[in-house]
Amino acid sequence: MADEDEWGPGIFSAVRKYALQNAVEYNGSGKSGSVLGRLLSEFPELRGNAKELVPIISKQVDEANMLANNNGLDHVREILEDTNPEALNREKQKKRVGLPDLEVKNGKKVILRFAPNPNGPLSIGHSRGVVINSEFAKKYSGKVILRFDDTDTKVKPPLESAYSMIEEEFEWISGTKPDLVIRASSRMDTYLESAEEMISQGICYVCRCSASEFKELRDSKEACKCRGKKAEDSIQEWKLMLSGDIDEGGAVVRVKTNLELPNPALRDWPALRIQHNTHPIVGDRYKVWPLLDFQSAVEDHLQGVTHIVRGKDLMDSTRKQTLLYELLGWDYPETLYWGRVKLLGFGGFSTSSIRRSIEDGDFSGWDDPRLPTVSALRRRGFSPQALREFWIELGLTQKDISIPMESIESKNSKIIDRYSERRSFIEIPRELQLVGDGNTDDMGLISIRRHPDIPDMGVREWDLGTGSIFISGNDYSEGLVR
Repeated sequence: MADEDEWGPGIFSAVRKYALQNAVEYNGSGKSGSVLGRLLSEFPELRGNAKELVPIISKQVDEANMLANNNGLDHVREILEDTNPEALNREKQKKRVGLPDLEVKNGKKVILRFAPNPNGPLSIGHSRGVVINSEFAKKYSGKVILRFDDTDTKVKPPLESAYSMIEEEFEWISGTKPDLVIRASSRMDTYLESAEEMISQGICYVCRCSASEFKELRDSKEACKCRGKKAEDSIQEWKLMLSGDIDEGGAVVRVKTNLELPNPALRDWPALRIQHNTHPIVGDRYKVWPLLDFQSAVEDHLQGVTHIVRGKDLMDSTRKQTLLYELLGWDYPETLYWGRVKLLGFGGFSTSSIRRSIEDGDFSGWDDPRLPTVSALRRRGFSPQALREFWIELGLTQKDISIPMESIESKNSKIIDRYSERRSFIEIPRELQLVGDGNTDDMGLISIRRHPDIPDMGVREWDLGTGSIFISGNDYSEGLVR
């Protein structure tokens, strides 16, 4: 209470109010500077004491962030609702209800796509793409395409069972089937034909330089010896790539861009490469496979995709694809991004690492409750409505944030509470015998409704006439019950 005694209850309460408010607005990552600014706005006479206030504010901000991260944002909101309900008005005013509006050109039908790599079923992070793209499709009476970007047979090879799992999970999350399902691997002939046409037009060329040699030239903004070759010479080498007469790493197809571009990654970026690995769906029929940026660009154009909504980590993909579209005279789709979201409570899981851990026996399967997968949430009894509400509320902010898993669990609890049967669980059960002056036979049966508001669910019954009860072993020690 020293802080309150020093500054008075009014100022101390204001510091706590703004700390809690800031924790809610910034998803458990409130900042002392923001709280200080709000405090000085309310109490301008304190500007000369800002330095002395910083330790007090920092302490309250840390406590508020800890509350948000450990107990969830809804818990912090409940505290503010009791103590300072007006502090929640700022959040309500600045928060957009639902998703932002899309820019729709010339009355075109809105077409979106969700394009996962099927190297495993969906993670909780993937569910964001399902929710946002499907909700936009509903909002604009458009359509959403589920496209499997499965043209990497080496680094992140597809898992055959993942295709059907993802289709099922998409429908479970969104509440509707995708309007169209595409497997990129089944469209290989289209991509290879497109590549050959671009090589013939001089938009792309076959490069035989080693990766290290090309990088050195690229970084110095110099053209490699392959860039100036005639289109017919590139076509001949292209045929050798297709036939398997060139080994992996022996050649790539590059998009011819401006070598003066500031970002080295955009200079003559690779579009197709040689991979001799067997694909689980199409086998070993193809020796040349498109990289994601090329395959996605071509497919988006062919399907008439009007809007791409994805993570900001793919901004470089947008830049590469835009360059290709400009060379071809195509209009690039409107693009929106979201920032990274780290779910606290899970380690650094990736689909590839989970797959290895399952194969090694560390987890029982993709639905192991310890995993951050959609399969695991379904097994744990989550409602898809909780995921939809969570991602829609978060919106399309590009800010990177960390959110406790309790935030999703809290939403889920409120949804399933309306219809969930109440159960009892005793961890490490320890049986005790009731003794005393009374007669336990008189205690008989006690009953409690399985759901307080739904009598038809019946009741739970306990027979206390035996005098036997169970408590958690954590609450027991010899001679003492906590």
